[in-house]
Amino acid sequence: MLLDKASNRKDYTFNERYSFASEGEGLARQLQQDSLVLMSQFKISELYYEKQWFDLFLKTNRINIRDAKRIDNPQLLAKIYTLRADYFYNRTSDSAFYYYDKAEKIYTKLDDAFNRTSMLLNIAIIQKNEKDFVGSEVSSFEGIKLLDSLPLENDVIKKKAFLYNNLGLVYDQLEQYDDAVEYHNRSLNLKRRLKGDTKATIDNSLNNLALAYKNSGNYNIALSYYNDVLKKNTRLKFERPDFYALVLDNYAHTRYLNKNETALPELYLEALHICDSIGATYNSIIINQHLAEFYNDKNKKDSAKYYAYAAKDISTQYHNDDLLKSLLLLTTIESDSIAVKHYKDYIALNDSLQKTERSIRNKFARISYETKEIELKNAKITRERLLFMILSVGLFFTAFLIFVIVSQRSKNKSLQFKQIQQQANEEIYNLMLSQQDKIDEARMLEKRRISEELHDGILGRLFGTRLSLDSLNGSKEDHAIKTRSSYIEELKAIEFEIRRVSHDLNIDFVANSGYIDIIKALLEKQSSAYNLMCHLKYQDKINWDDISNKTKIHFYRIIQEALQNTYKHAKADNIYINFYTKDDDICLEIKDDGIGFDLSKLRKGIGLKNMTSRVHEINGFITITSEKQEGTKISIRTPIYNK
Repeated sequence: MLLDKASNRKDYTFNERYSFASEGEGLARQLQQDSLVLMSQFKISELYYEKQWFDLFLKTNRINIRDAKRIDNPQLLAKIYTLRADYFYNRTSDSAFYYYDKAEKIYTKLDDAFNRTSMLLNIAIIQKNEKDFVGSEVSSFEGIKLLDSLPLENDVIKKKAFLYNNLGLVYDQLEQYDDAVEYHNRSLNLKRRLKGDTKATIDNSLNNLALAYKNSGNYNIALSYYNDVLKKNTRLKFERPDFYALVLDNYAHTRYLNKNETALPELYLEALHICDSIGATYNSIIINQHLAEFYNDKNKKDSAKYYAYAAKDISTQYHNDDLLKSLLLLTTIESDSIAVKHYKDYIALNDSLQKTERSIRNKFARISYETKEIELKNAKITRERLLFMILSVGLFFTAFLIFVIVSQRSKNKSLQFKQIQQQANEEIYNLMLSQQDKIDEARMLEKRRISEELHDGILGRLFGTRLSLDSLNGSKEDHAIKTRSSYIEELKAIEFEIRRVSHDLNIDFVANSGYIDIIKALLEKQSSAYNLMCHLKYQDKINWDDISNKTKIHFYRIIQEALQNTYKHAKADNIYINFYTKDDDICLEIKDDGIGFDLSKLRKGIGLKNMTSRVHEINGFITITSEKQEGTKISIRTPIYNK
């Protein structure tokens, strides 16, 4: 009786309901009824959650979990898990998924199909929000199958309508618009069969259905559904202003896409004004984006930038997908370096989101398979599964054969492309060497010409002068002898200096240095681009003419890839490149002073795979060592005479 009163919001205030729950707990403890104590504690935790006293809620909830396990009350434990999942729903999706999954497994053991379906619906929505569309699709269909075995009561119809609605949203995200329309219509038809006030949920389905038609390009059909929502419910603007603004924006954007710009941008501005007036900042993000798109199309850059930056600023407080769209929009509105900056931010955020999404999907998979799945005992479902399995096997083998054929063709094309690319790399490198040879040859010829001029011209004249002076030295006067001798000594010094310069000019200081010059040019260019200090070290004794062009090309490409990886991931200030020989091998060592990474968690990206492939092609081997905050070292060793 006391717990019933504690649940009665209609007749009692919060304080009265809390008093009833506390009184019920005290009475249950006096009677030493553990189940009643737990039920009272659960009701108190619900009241804490309602009042948003979350610290008290979490503390009580943890105690409830412990006590429910102790007295072995799985029904109540499932409810406690569900309430805890509700708390995490808008905070940490993987934690919410974890507790809904725990509750779902309990309801499976209890053979409680309806409550199990409720958990599957919550799980499917979380999976959809985190872009695990396949997982959401599977969870939705699993819930629908469970409901098919139950009598068509109002709650069952409502739950099935919500599952169909989720499937419609999933297929809309997957751009399978025909399927999206089909399941939104199924959801809408079921909602129209529900008892009670269903206007809000029907309007939601109409909006979702219109959105699917809009995304598929069927703008006229989409507009008709938006009109149904906006014009047939004259009180919508006052009863659900946030939803009204959302529909109005969708309606305006559909008209814009349909090249019907009547009443634009006024409709957008009205929707934005409503959001601002009720504090619905999240809904205002997409309206600002649509306004920016509209004004940019009209070449009103100032207005476009204003709304685009407004969308960006607001979206930083919410889901990163909205920020991603805002950054992409700014790349089209801004120009030059500002657009490039936004595009770089977009790429970085997109990469981060993809990693996060993969991580979350992996967590979902691990959570789902923590415990053994319980097989369904219903004979009809077993037969359906058997038939489905037979069909699936047939489809699998068909798909596998198609995959093998397509994969083989793809591999052949990939090999052809790789060969072409290899030939192109060879040609490019040969052209680079040829160009370097021409430069070296021209330099050498010019030095030789200057040397010959010095030797044959100036030296000849100076030598003749010295001889003349020497012949005049026959005068016996002391002063004349001393003067001529000083001139002769000076000419000898000049002659000696010119011979030394001539000799030095005729030495080819750049012999065998062509490849190193190419590497230096690469490092100089990338140092500037990546803001890295590149340090090159090499042994002078290395004869690059003995090393095949193929090896030199692969070394060049590996250095390129290492520089790029260091820039993208390592957060390093310096990178050290070292060429040296060991026995009959040529070795390349690349080190950085970046943040490093955990080798045990290394997942080879295409860059590392390409490095490994290149090293194998030149009969070498590669080792990678790294520790967190200690940088990364790549060591490569391959035979010098590798033809």
